[in-house]
Amino acid sequence: MRPLRTRARRGPSPAPPAGRRRGAAPFGLRSRLVLAFLLVAAVSAGTTAALTYREARNAVLAGAQDTAMTSFREQAETLAPALPVDPEMLRESLFVIAGKAKPHPWIVFAEYGSLRVSSGTRPTSSVVTPELRRLTLSSPHGGFQRVVSDGVPYLTIGMAVVTRTGVGDGTLPTGLLLFAVMRMTDQQDDVDALLTAARNGALPGLAIALVPALIAARSVLRPVRALNRAARSMGSGHLDTRIEVRGSDELADLADTFNESATLLERSVDALQQAEARARRFASDVSHELRTPLAGMLAVTEVLDEDADGLDSDTARAVRLISAETGKLAVLVEDLIEISRFDARAAELNTDEVDAAEAVRKTLHHRHWDARVHTELRDGIRIRLDPRRYDIVVANLVGNALRHGSDPVTVRLTTGSAADGAGVLITEVTDSGPGIRAEVLPHVFDRFYKADAARSRSAGSGLGLAITRENVRLHGGSVRAANRPEGGAVFTVELPLRAHHSEEAAE
Repeated sequence: MRPLRTRARRGPSPAPPAGRRRGAAPFGLRSRLVLAFLLVAAVSAGTTAALTYREARNAVLAGAQDTAMTSFREQAETLAPALPVDPEMLRESLFVIAGKAKPHPWIVFAEYGSLRVSSGTRPTSSVVTPELRRLTLSSPHGGFQRVVSDGVPYLTIGMAVVTRTGVGDGTLPTGLLLFAVMRMTDQQDDVDALLTAARNGALPGLAIALVPALIAARSVLRPVRALNRAARSMGSGHLDTRIEVRGSDELADLADTFNESATLLERSVDALQQAEARARRFASDVSHELRTPLAGMLAVTEVLDEDADGLDSDTARAVRLISAETGKLAVLVEDLIEISRFDARAAELNTDEVDAAEAVRKTLHHRHWDARVHTELRDGIRIRLDPRRYDIVVANLVGNALRHGSDPVTVRLTTGSAADGAGVLITEVTDSGPGIRAEVLPHVFDRFYKADAARSRSAGSGLGLAITRENVRLHGGSVRAANRPEGGAVFTVELPLRAHHSEEAAE
């Protein structure tokens, strides 16, 4: 899998998602792959070293043990018929047997009833255990045992001296027991050397295994990283990102599947964008085309309204209905044109420094809402904004409260601080109505959203709150809707006191 490639896209790319990006995990995939590789290498090296050590150890000990037992048996059988029971003569015979010891010197002990004779003083007969005595008495070929006394390893061999009866292979026990004790320090040194060699060989093996582990982890992680970069690139709006596929393994199949999915996604998004662009263009074109005839219709309806009193009642009702519906249509067309400007990123701010309280009073006065709306306006708040767009924001929120809420409707102006500590102008519009249902609250700023799905017509265009949100965003502010604990809805607008243009306005 080769590095990803991208092609330039026309138009602005959407901003990358604001989701949380995790840093490199301390035990990420690379670490786990290397650790798994080293674990397998360690288990393999340890198992091999343990088996090799065991076999070598057994071979070293068995070799010395077999040589010692064979030599001791031969000496005991050769001297057995002539072994005296007299302690001094028996000691001399033991010296003769000890002098022919193989592969290392022996200390030979003899036991005959209560008689105890030894060819030396070290080690003492305490290394001859009761278990070895029982084994020696029960087995015609004797036995052996490895013991450790004062930290020194010994091989003890026991053999019962017998005499032949002269009839066939028959033998009779003489009651004399011989024990040979041989130091195993040389064999123990050899075994320790084997253990050290196995350990010293395993550690470099693990260090060497680290190199192929890193190479293997890199070969696995390289396509994974390429896939990660490709996914982030697509998340940033580069839907034409592709990964070059190399090889025929599972990772190559994954890259091929990613490319196929990316191609389908790019086609789908392009189709949706083209459909959205056509819909926006259609709404914009239709709205602009309707402006001229609507202007003429509004002029005619105004004349008809003035003469309606002189008409008969049915005609007067029809005239007033046409006039009202024409006015609603004109508002809808203006709202559609305004929305199309936001969608095309053609909306601009024409800012000026104004007194916020005076701006709200003008909005209410021009729409003859002075008597219907209660105000709590803090005078002296100077803010730089677009007066026309702020007028639309306040008018839409107050109009929405008057249509869907209950009196009294209150407009309140205060100042506060944003999360970054900057000063903001807070505009609150509250009413005393039933409030907004919980399932409706997240959608109140959506275009053409109707809280009642069965209602086909509404008093407004269905775009007022959507236009309000776009105007607030254009100023770099925020707007939210909520319900008051005492009842009624509250809409809160926060605008920065200092001039601030959003990214959309800059574009």
